[in-house]
Amino acid sequence: MLYMSMSLDGYIAGPNDEPGNPGGDGFIRLHEWGLTPDKEAHRTDGVAGRLNEEYNATGAVLAGRRTAEQAGHWGGGHHGVPTFVLSHRPPGPSVADHPLVTYVTDGIASAMAQAKAAAGGREVLVHGAYTAQRALEAGLLDEVQIHQVPVLLGRGRRLFDALPSRIELEIVRVIDTPEATHIRYRVRH
Repeated sequence: MLYMSMSLDGYIAGPNDEPGNPGGDGFIRLHEWGLTPDKEAHRTDGVAGRLNEEYNATGAVLAGRRTAEQAGHWGGGHHGVPTFVLSHRPPGPSVADHPLVTYVTDGIASAMAQAKAAAGGREVLVHGAYTAQRALEAGLLDEVQIHQVPVLLGRGRRLFDALPSRIELEIVRVIDTPEATHIRYRVRH
């Protein structure tokens, strides 16, 4: 399942998204809906708390190399579950410090299969625009959870910038809050 916060104009990262500024300028604005007022932790109350629980119930993570490396491999374990990093080349030596992180260099199908096996029947959380696009293209992504934030970033990194063809989605759930509209879609294969 892709789980992503996005601006109304389709951006998941702001301008100047680079290693020294992961997520780019204004990135935190896309995630305020799920954070405590001091922005130091995820909310555990209300709609945001329920959505954060869903997110944390996933059994593995599949992310692209750029996303994983900018996030510092989430300290070695994204919410304590195995993380699979889709890449065209082997990892750097620092990954040895993170036993839950595995780099997969033989394509999206292999990466998703490994993540599903590790998830043990739970959902696989997909992170990153490139990885989401490749998973959709290969027919490997079943659901998309978008947290549509009422802001126009104007520039940055778009989630669905390069899809090879039209993909039909079915709305499964809509939760509207003042901070964001949370829309869950099923991918029609």
